[in-house]
Order: sequence, then structure tokens, then C-alpha cells
Amino acid sequence: MKQMILRGEDITKSFPGCMEPVLDHIHLAVYRGDFTIVMGPSGAGKSTLLYALSGMDVISEGRVIYKEQEITRLKEAQMARLRSREFGFVFQQTHLVSNLTLFENVAVAGYLNSATSGRKTEERASGLLSQMNVEGARNRMPRQASGGEAQRAAIARAMINEPGILFADEPTGALNRRNTDEVLSLLTALNQKGQSILMVTHDVRAAIRGNRILYLEDGKILDEMALPSFIPEAAREREEKVSAWLTSLAW
Repeated sequence: MKQMILRGEDITKSFPGCMEPVLDHIHLAVYRGDFTIVMGPSGAGKSTLLYALSGMDVISEGRVIYKEQEITRLKEAQMARLRSREFGFVFQQTHLVSNLTLFENVAVAGYLNSATSGRKTEERASGLLSQMNVEGARNRMPRQASGGEAQRAAIARAMINEPGILFADEPTGALNRRNTDEVLSLLTALNQKGQSILMVTHDVRAAIRGNRILYLEDGKILDEMALPSFIPEAAREREEKVSAWLTSLAW
């Protein structure tokens, strides 16, 4: 039986002046080792849900529990500590520090974790850059790197503290086809080594990398699809199956 690592109970997010909540009493669980995908039309609340579950946004009602700890009760300093040590984040824009090299961008996130020594952090940063196939660009500034190199460095930064969950919000949204495939292959490889991933995407080619897809609309989870582990040889058949399911939901 899979072990639950994160769950949301009755998650609601409202904004003043809005008639309908962005998130409407959502209940969901994320399981250790899963590659969980969140899909849905624009404005469905996908990114808001990801931010709520990761503690980056304050919810109006409900609870978020990570490893049996209710993180919605944590003070901001406690939440910041939890995020730096337990959560990794990858966004559509890399948010790399412009005056640091790719290597320094990765390493500095590790330095913030006082449980890890400087030497071990630098060794891990180098190893991650190599794993992400961007070791040759380690001394480049972000403006000197290609979009794919920058995003792969951002994934390395997200992994530096060995997060329990990697949160990804449209991580391939700004990339071309080749770089998208490279980033998705890296995320798939991380998951197949046991990394739990929760990813928001509008791209079916990205969604098929997951083993579970949640469909969000009007702030509610309307349906979900379970899939076997991804193998490249079955990608086309898998994409057709997911596309048919999405069509049935009027996506």
C-alpha cells in the first residue's frame, strides 16, 4: 500500500470581492513516490492549489498535512524552514539569481540548510548539475545559459536539499520542444528513483509522464486518472488515452 506524504482537507481559497472561491473545499492526497499531475482549463485554480499545498499561499479554510504535521498551523519562520528543507520548487520562469553562476545558484540553496556542510553542499551541487546534463555550463551566468540549461539548473537547485516533494508549476511552459523533452526526461528519471513530484501542466505531453492525473475545474477536482509507470515506447498510446479522457471532460 502506498504511503501518504501530503494531504489537503477541505481546502478553500477565496479572495475579497470574488463571488466564487478559487479553491472550493478540495480533499486530496499525494502519495510517496508518485508523479502526480494537476490539469484543467485556465483559471481552474491549478497553480493556486499547488501554492496552497506547499505553504506558499495561505488558505481561507481547511488543513494541509505533510508527514502527519499540519503545516497550516505553522508560523511563517517555521514554514520557511520546512520549505527550504523538505520542499523543492520549479517554476515556468527559473528565478535564478542573475549575478550568480549556475553552480552558485544551486549551491546557495544548500548553504541555507544548516544541517549540511559547505563541502558536502558543493559536492552535491556538482553532482546534481552533472545529473541534469548541465555540468559544462556550471560557470555561466543565467543570461549566458540557454533556456534548457537554466531550467535544468533550476531543477538541480530544487533538489539540492533532497526534498520530500518536488513541486513543479508549468516547468516546461517557456521551453521549446527539444528542451521540454529533456526536462521531462529528467523529471521522469528523478521520479523513477523515488522522488515524489506534484506538477501543474496544460501540456498533454508533460502530463503523460505522471502515474496519476487530477482534473481540476472551477476550483474542484472533477475526476482523476491512474496510469502505470511511464515508458517511452508506450508514449503515443498513453497520450491518446489521456487526450480521450480529457476530451470526455470537455477540456
